[in-house]
Amino acid sequence: MSGNKKVWFIPDAARGKGVELAKATLAEGNQVVATSCNTDKLATILGDHENLLIVKLDITDPTNAEAAVKLAVDRFGRIDVLVNNAGSFYDGSFEEQTLEQIERQFSITLFGPMNVTRAVLPVMRKQRSGHVISISSLVGLVGFEYNVAYASSRLGLEGWMEALHFALAPYSIKTTIVEPSCFTFWAELSIDDYAERNPQFRAFIKVKNEGHECAPAKLVTALVTISNLREPPFRWIANTDAIAGAEQKEDELQQGVNAYPGRKLMSFFARIRKMVRRYTRIVQTRLLFPFFRSKNCNP
Repeated sequence: MSGNKKVWFIPDAARGKGVELAKATLAEGNQVVATSCNTDKLATILGDHENLLIVKLDITDPTNAEAAVKLAVDRFGRIDVLVNNAGSFYDGSFEEQTLEQIERQFSITLFGPMNVTRAVLPVMRKQRSGHVISISSLVGLVGFEYNVAYASSRLGLEGWMEALHFALAPYSIKTTIVEPSCFTFWAELSIDDYAERNPQFRAFIKVKNEGHECAPAKLVTALVTISNLREPPFRWIANTDAIAGAEQKEDELQQGVNAYPGRKLMSFFARIRKMVRRYTRIVQTRLLFPFFRSKNCNP
């Protein structure tokens, strides 16, 4: 591809940020492989376009992923950006979630991205270029009540992406973890001990999700910007709310470090380093991506 025009491979492109991402990348003149289990719905949404290839893909099926990648390469000759976008969110206390829900959570938010990435990487290694972007969540860093299955799968995704980062660097393949917020599917079971807190938590999630109406377009703009950077960030925390959560995790880790004998004398310098890192993250978020300044409209 000439200039900044690239071939994008976008799983789960028939809803939410997947739709917005496909539209935005096509509008910029890129070639797009948009996939979904429901290709009829996807075709209705995106219409006909000379730079668009619509492919049926079930990310939980490795053979299906390999076939989709082959169709993409046959059509466009390469894949420059893979966005592991597909996701689901089964919420509830650990004991109230069924084994089937937990397995389904992992199959979509961890094993699914692994299947698609495994199919794409031989293409990128041959090119000696590429960018793998995986949509994670703040709970991949900080676990919360009622997020057990989802947080576990996202923590797994982030560990996998961290290891992958070093494995792919020799082939000039970039990786980025993006940490926005999330949506919810409730647990099927109900246990009396959790009954009092369940409505409170669900009301909290409802308020948070109401602010997502404007989020997909904003997140998409950021993803396109990141993909065009010469050195994209390895991890991008999407807004000030997420930064606060990451700093909470940093505080917890620092407490563990300070608990080690002989570390107390270094605590002052640790606080200075933390202040510098915090300032740097805030500047990056607010200046490089100013459209995420609002705390009430989380991606």
